[in-house]
Formats: sequence, C-alpha cells, structure tokens
Amino acid sequence: MKWDIFCNVIDNFGDIGVTWRLARQLVAEHGQAVRLWVDEPAVFAPLCPQADPEADGQWQQGVEIRHWRRDWQPADAADVVIEAFACQLPEQYLAAMAARSDQPRWLNLEYLSAEDWISGCHGLPSFQPNGLQKAFYFPGFVEGTGGLLRETGLVERRQAFQADPEARRTFLEALGVELEEGALLVSLFAYENAALAGWLDVLAAGDRAVQLLVPVGRVLADLARWLGEDKLGAGARFRRGRLSIAVLPFVSQEDYDHVLWSCDFNAVRGEDSFVRAQWAGRPLLWHIYQQEEDAHWDKLEAFLAVHCRDLSPAAAGALTESWRAWNRGKGMGEAWTGLMAHWPELQSHAECWCGVQAERTDLATGLVQFCTKPL
Repeated sequence: MKWDIFCNVIDNFGDIGVTWRLARQLVAEHGQAVRLWVDEPAVFAPLCPQADPEADGQWQQGVEIRHWRRDWQPADAADVVIEAFACQLPEQYLAAMAARSDQPRWLNLEYLSAEDWISGCHGLPSFQPNGLQKAFYFPGFVEGTGGLLRETGLVERRQAFQADPEARRTFLEALGVELEEGALLVSLFAYENAALAGWLDVLAAGDRAVQLLVPVGRVLADLARWLGEDKLGAGARFRRGRLSIAVLPFVSQEDYDHVLWSCDFNAVRGEDSFVRAQWAGRPLLWHIYQQEEDAHWDKLEAFLAVHCRDLSPAAAGALTESWRAWNRGKGMGEAWTGLMAHWPELQSHAECWCGVQAERTDLATGLVQFCTKPL
C-alpha cells in the first residue's frame, strides 16, 4: 500500500521524531511505500544527517521525504493517510482523497497517553463532511490501544549492547566521553526547568560520583546559569564537586538510542525520547510537554498510576514524587535523595516494564493490521 504521513512540526523534534521512526519501520519491516510530508525540513535534517534541508523532495532510508509547503501543489492521495497529532490536511489533498474510486484509510495518529478513556476511543470512526471516514488511532501502554513504536529486535539489540562493556566504552569515547570508574551515568534531555539547579546541587554534593551527559537542547540555558557560564555548546566539559558534565552534540536517532542504553538513568522529554527511554530498560524521569490549563498533569498522573503498579508503595512514592517535583519546577534535589534509596528496585522494575511493553503489538504493526481490515 501507499502511505502519506503528514507532520506539522510543533515542538522541536518530538512530532517529526515519531513520524520519521514510523515511516522507516513501515518501509523496512512491512514493505510499504511511504511519503512523509514535513512542513519544516530544516528540523527534520538533524535527525537524518544525510538529508538535504533545502530539498522539496528526497529519498532517505527508503522513505520519500516531501516538503509540505503552504502553497500546496496537487498530489495523488495515498491508500493510507495519516495526519499526525491532529494536523490539518490541505483542502486540495482532502478533495483528492474524496475523488478516489476506493476510499482511502484516513487516520488521526494521536498523542501518547495512559489515560483511562484512551482504550474506549482507540480505533473509533468519525464520518467527515466530504463523505470519508476517519479513525482515531491512539498509541498506549495497555491492551485496547495502539501500542508503542518498537522496531523488530530492538530490545534484543539493546540488551546485547548493555551486556558488552567494551561496546559502551567505544561508543561513548566517540562522543568524547571517558567513563569514570564507579560513577553513575545520567543523561539529561529536557525543556527549560527551574528544578534543575536544586538537582545539580545535590548531585555535586553527593557521596557518589555522577557523570551527566547533556545533548544540545533547550535545557542548556538553565545549565549555563547554574555553572555561571554565558553560553554552552557541544564539547563543553565541567566539574563541580562529585558531578562532571559533558555537553554532547546533537546526534541521530540511532545514536541517541545508544546514549540512553549507555546511561544508568535517563531524564527525557516529550514523546519520542520518552518511549525510547522505556526501551532502554533503565530508570527514567519524564519532563512532559506543558499544556494549557495544566492538562498535562492528567497525562502524567495517568502514566504514573500504570507504571508504578508493580512497585512497592515506598518505591512508587519516591518515583512519583521525583516526577512531580521535576514537572512542577521545584523540590528535585530532595526527591532525588528519596529516589536513590530505592535504586535496586527501580532498576529491576525498569527492565520488567520494558519486557511487559515488548510483549504487545508494536505501533507500526498494529497500524498495518488495522489498515488491511475491511472498512
């Protein structure tokens, strides 16, 4: 089948990160023909270093990448049309969909959530004024939802990497990071966050050495402020007490996976890195994208309720408090101390959670199955 995936880049790399992974998997594992329409190719390019940010059209890893311009040029409608995260399709394209002799599959790929109502809405049809039918497709963590993006063999590759200390050392050295004996390795990818300073204070004064890897991104301004620096860039290195800090360059999605796999603890943000951190099988901290009227808190609490279900009450409380502190912008230093008191249990739980999620049908496979069923 031919697929068109439309992505309106809203929050830096999150939306395009998800759709680019999905497009590649549909091609590589399911033999689908995929066109990925992106309104900001310059944002896509860092995720795919060989891509040309100026090109109207190009092929990368078997996917046709097209620049989704405001002055839309006529294009044939595909067999499957995905509007990612409620983006609005061009009127001319909607007309092309309606003009097809056979009705295309039209899906709104929704944002990831663990809220209870998701399973009740997943897959529901919505009849549109142009006579077409659109379905709402919800990724999720429980049965009755669309699952998570996961390439075939991903967990096995991750486990093999983590079982090979030399592979980890070689990968990190290529990024200019030399492992310190006995240090806790932490990655930090976050939005601006007032809670960062308190967390760094505790890390710097702690009993255990910590190495902090910070990919180039929005949190660098807060980090620079704590360090007393004007500006930070890739390659910067600092040490404060027991804390050493390395600013990493922006890397491809594959290399970012390896950063997550290399670390003992991962602070992530948004949706794409949030899911990839779960596949890393390591304890994590999620900085959720803030929404109007604090709607993001419902999503945060819903995930915590599902994720912490098999933890002891004390460990669940410590993990919950750390996520709440990080997202409200204060109290992260104290929360970190509480979290470390349950470190062995949290490590075991992260791997178990990954295993449970990996038993479910992945998002790309679920989409193909959904789109091959009769309307």
